[in-house]
Amino acid sequence: MDIRNNSARITRFALCALIAAAVLPACTRHVSRGIAPDAQADEVIFPSADNVVLKEGTFPNLDNLRQIGPGLSKDQLYDLIGRPHFREGYAAREWDYLFHFRQGGKIVTCQYKVIFDKDYLGQAFHWSPAGCADLLKTDAPGADAPVARAPQRFELSADALFAFGRSDLKDIQPREREELAAIASQLKDSKAAIIQVIGHTDRIGSEAANQALSQRRAQTVREFLIQNGVAADGLSAHGVGESQPVKQCADSLPHDELVACLQPNRRVEVAVMGFQ
Repeated sequence: MDIRNNSARITRFALCALIAAAVLPACTRHVSRGIAPDAQADEVIFPSADNVVLKEGTFPNLDNLRQIGPGLSKDQLYDLIGRPHFREGYAAREWDYLFHFRQGGKIVTCQYKVIFDKDYLGQAFHWSPAGCADLLKTDAPGADAPVARAPQRFELSADALFAFGRSDLKDIQPREREELAAIASQLKDSKAAIIQVIGHTDRIGSEAANQALSQRRAQTVREFLIQNGVAADGLSAHGVGESQPVKQCADSLPHDELVACLQPNRRVEVAVMGFQ
């Protein structure tokens, strides 16, 4: 990341926080209503274009926009499409943009919103008007880029990957080593710009212990992929602990039944995006 641009971004967020209560309207964490930990909102609201800080908006790089998908960090989004255009505070759950596109000799203006989950990873993406999403399609008028590949995701059961409570390379089960090696073979030839390994646990045990275990397992899978030929650049590991369950189970269940019920939540995902 360009150091000057990064410094400007940090300065802007700090300035916004300092003078929010004085000269400028308050810096906002979000304007949509009912944003859940997984970034889903009860009501998606776009700020008035009159309140945009970057008054002229920007003409975004379409190829960069096509690379955006679930799981991107704020720094990764900043690299792809720049700083947000409204008065988002540093801990904002939303970033909003005012984009312009050239289409058929005319300028089309759209608003774009990224909503972040509780770990500040972008998970939900919205356009206003909604039809602006069609501008990213390569069959739109004036489009000349190759067809962008959709993000790809692999999901592995943590119970199958690791012995109970384990997280080291030596703890990966033999059959799962073969499956991970096959995934690595696909990834090293995919020319993907961003590959994220995301570790998940169930809710049994302390939140801190689950967070640490999920991070160790994600890091181990990342290390395995690198050892099997996947480039380290753009390959990251994130543990999200028990924060993103895919199945809910009643606390009243006997312990063994609860452990079995929560099994789908114990997993490791490999998210692949930004194909070149």
